Amino acid sequence: MHLQSAARSVSTAAALRSRPLRGNQRRPANRRWMSQRTALAIAALCAGALYLVGAISLGSTPKVSDSPAVVARWFIDHRDAARLYAWTAAFASLAFAVVAGIVRGVLPAPSRDVFLLGAGAFIAETAVQAWCWAALALHPAATRPATARVVLDVASYWGPLLTGATTTMIGAVTVLGLRSRAPIPHWLTGIGLVAFAEQAVETITVFGTHGFIAPGGAMNAVLGAALTAIWLAGLVVWAFQRLATPNLQAQSA
Repeated sequence: MHLQSAARSVSTAAALRSRPLRGNQRRPANRRWMSQRTALAIAALCAGALYLVGAISLGSTPKVSDSPAVVARWFIDHRDAARLYAWTAAFASLAFAVVAGIVRGVLPAPSRDVFLLGAGAFIAETAVQAWCWAALALHPAATRPATARVVLDVASYWGPLLTGATTTMIGAVTVLGLRSRAPIPHWLTGIGLVAFAEQAVETITVFGTHGFIAPGGAMNAVLGAALTAIWLAGLVVWAFQRLATPNLQAQSA
């Protein structure tokens, strides 16, 4: 009698599980509340917005040719802007990490791992640069001008050394477009070749002392930043479209 009752309960539960959901019935607990495409789009927009806010908040920053007194005075006058920049960098690291993790999932091996290593280096180097700015803004009036100049010089080499991380990311993806059956579109390959070449040439800013090729100068902060941003935007657009492929959706489920 007890065995019959237990068997009846098991069959009833199985029938309920196989029955489609209707009305306001609860969805299965393992159903994802956000798709990877949505997460990628939101994270990319947040990362871009935070970068813009941080860059705008800094405004015109001291140059490598400025005197220690000018640097010290700038941080006294712009301490809040420098700390806001560091704050946006903290959240931008999270957003960029989400973007990198999702993009990695649509790349083949070994490009996906090389790309992720470059993205990790990008995040780490940006964090070091941001905390230099924040540190100088904490007690600017008590910081000796010579000390402020040296710490800012360390932060200024973020741009020249960041080219290693950017060429790693760009190269890992762009090389896929050189295959006979390229998994990435021609337009992304073209942008990647231009951006990679510029970033490779931009390494000469390590030797710059003033002007366009100075560390943290226009070649780093304007030309290189713009081309890298365009490539990243193109990569996100391609990955967003790629995630709509049914087999990729099944693999990431």
